[in-house]
Amino acid sequence: MSPLGDVVAHSRRWWTLSVLALAQLMVLLDATVINIALPRAQIDLHFSSGNRQWIVTAYALSFGSLLLLGGRLSDLWGRRTALYVGLAGFALASALGGSAHSFAMLVTARAIQGAFGALLAPAALAALSVTFQEPKERAKAFAIYGVIGGSGAAIGLLLGGALTEWASWRWCLYVNLFFAAAAIVGVAIFVKGGRSEYHTRLDVLGTLLATEGLFCVVFGFSHAVTSSWSSDVTWGALALGVALLLLFVLWQAHSQHPLLPLRIVTNRTRAGSLLALLLTNMGIYALFLFLAYYLEETLGFSPMRAGVAFLPIVIAISLSASFASARLLPRTGPRPLIPTGMLLATMGMVLFTRLTLNSDYIGHVLPGLIVLGLGLGLIFAPAIASATAAVGARDAGAASALVNTSQQIGGSIGTALLNTIAVTVTVRALAHATTHAPHASRAATLHGFSVAFWWSAGFFGFGAILSLFMLQSGNLIGEEEFAPAA
Repeated sequence: MSPLGDVVAHSRRWWTLSVLALAQLMVLLDATVINIALPRAQIDLHFSSGNRQWIVTAYALSFGSLLLLGGRLSDLWGRRTALYVGLAGFALASALGGSAHSFAMLVTARAIQGAFGALLAPAALAALSVTFQEPKERAKAFAIYGVIGGSGAAIGLLLGGALTEWASWRWCLYVNLFFAAAAIVGVAIFVKGGRSEYHTRLDVLGTLLATEGLFCVVFGFSHAVTSSWSSDVTWGALALGVALLLLFVLWQAHSQHPLLPLRIVTNRTRAGSLLALLLTNMGIYALFLFLAYYLEETLGFSPMRAGVAFLPIVIAISLSASFASARLLPRTGPRPLIPTGMLLATMGMVLFTRLTLNSDYIGHVLPGLIVLGLGLGLIFAPAIASATAAVGARDAGAASALVNTSQQIGGSIGTALLNTIAVTVTVRALAHATTHAPHASRAATLHGFSVAFWWSAGFFGFGAILSLFMLQSGNLIGEEEFAPAA
């Protein structure tokens, strides 16, 4: 790009941020926006409760398994091209899903959504990471982006409840057409291309190993949710996935054009940030499902009211990320912020363990949401910024894909593990119950949630210790040379 073009692009950098944040929000929303709409979609399309999980799983499988490929393609094609393809494909898949007249058609559309999301998410984060390189501005930009990352699931529940109650479950998919159209126009005006100047080729073997390995891992954890941990299919998929990913790492050390250059993960702070994101997503994905169930089944909230009930966590994340992460990160680095956020998140989870059948929203649910939100705001923004700091422009897509992969794998592990714990504890509590009245059933379910919340608190506690030792203080920009984008 010419010097004049660079000046114009720099002057529009905050508009670039808004476009990229919109694209990322659309991808994150679709992980949860359909959840509240599933019961009505099930009635409309006449599929069984056993198949309902596949509407969510199809998206997770394709998204999680194709992220590393999507990130490398954004490096090879250029970020603008990747954003165009990702947004257009996501919109078309959403239209297909919204007009679905069968279960198979809806599952297929969700899988296609995930595939294009795997191209879109790394491209958006890569564009952000090379647009903002000055420490203070970078911290502000990633604080805003972190708000999206931390609250996307909650916003999805809110939007899903509103659209399902006021319109139709189909609008949970059709709404993406408006997001995508606005983002495509924004990309055309504000995002520069950033095509790689290194003319590397795609690592075909690495792509196959990574895609199949991640698919097996995500499938294994998803299968544990729908089946059980005692299933041979669950453990077989997980074992095969781990083996393939180990082969992938060994191959990347020898490949001339690696899909994931290992130089990206050798930095201790970057590795610590990725682990922090993994543990955080292990802790929060199932939380939204458990709390949504508690609000609707125990407190009697409507889907819309349950969605609105999550607004305080969105506000808390925004305040924490804006006033703490954005101002402190350039001065302190991630080390003081992420462990503090982990401790706050631990406290929030502990508050949720105190919920009872007679608890109320204001006095018992709201405090936990606020404390947890303040903690997440201190985790997501610094972790995402640190994980992509000082990465050469030729590797920006690959590094961004690794950020999204750590979050996706963390969410899959957490959802499967915590859901299994909650169900197992609930069944055991029911077996020891003296009565089988609805009251006993709800009490057993809530006990299962409580144990899962304790486990989630443990994830965050471990994350606090790990991040304290792995992360470093101070400005991270400039540790490695930032290769210019073409």
